[in-house]
Amino acid sequence: MLDILITIICIILLIFIWVMLYDSNRFVVSRYTIGSNKIKKNVRAVILADLHNKCYGKDNERLLAAIEECAPDIILVAGDILTAKPKESMDTAIHLMKTLVAKYPIYYGSGNHEHRLKLYPEKYGDMYERYEKVLAEAGITWLVNSHVTLSDYGITIYGAEIDRFYYKRFRVQDMQPDYLKNTLGQTGGDTFNILLAHNPDYFPQYVQWQADFVCAGHVHGGMVRIPFLGKGVVSPNVRLFPRYDGGIYQEGNTTMLLSRGLGMHTIPIRIFNPGELWVVDFTTE
Repeated sequence: MLDILITIICIILLIFIWVMLYDSNRFVVSRYTIGSNKIKKNVRAVILADLHNKCYGKDNERLLAAIEECAPDIILVAGDILTAKPKESMDTAIHLMKTLVAKYPIYYGSGNHEHRLKLYPEKYGDMYERYEKVLAEAGITWLVNSHVTLSDYGITIYGAEIDRFYYKRFRVQDMQPDYLKNTLGQTGGDTFNILLAHNPDYFPQYVQWQADFVCAGHVHGGMVRIPFLGKGVVSPNVRLFPRYDGGIYQEGNTTMLLSRGLGMHTIPIRIFNPGELWVVDFTTE
């Protein structure tokens, strides 16, 4: 009986190891369509989040091929394309961004890793300045608590870089009601407002701020997802079964797309949780 039990445990462990290796090195393409009478012209966006220097094939050839097949008009970045680690190479992130911007306009919102590079130069040296310079010289629009209006489409894109305080572990910190308004200004009512907000925990505040559409990441799908239930187990903030773990959320007039991300860091595993590349069609009504 004991031999049978040990055999069963070993089989289960082998299955988990195989799934971990498989899911940690693949991604799926997810699609969503949203329409609004504020939008003047249809536009297709590919949304990238949480790559963390991950490579899918040489020079990310598999990821680039998938993006090209999606035929986007623009690229939206919801943060953490690189990983904040002292002396870590940024070549993977830079190569991907430079390759993509040669074909598509890129609107880049910061994640906590980009923000961390800026906050702690004593730890990361000039990594932030070098990365910022490369993106600017490549023609990428990096939205750091700023916005840009795409008049032809009737769309305004905001990039929120919230304070490190809001990424503390174990609990969601209280955000003051006027924090986003003071940080980003108030949304315009005559355009469709897209918010690149890496942290999904503050979706209620994004709703109150009156974003029409939010692109978020950070949670990595919960790293491990429960089969059949599709529920993420743990967030990077070390909270079990986070409220927002991946997918589409709606509240009032606001929709949030929470990407499960494309990469990993610190605990480099994905189980029943492959990477995710999103394609969103913004359409007129």
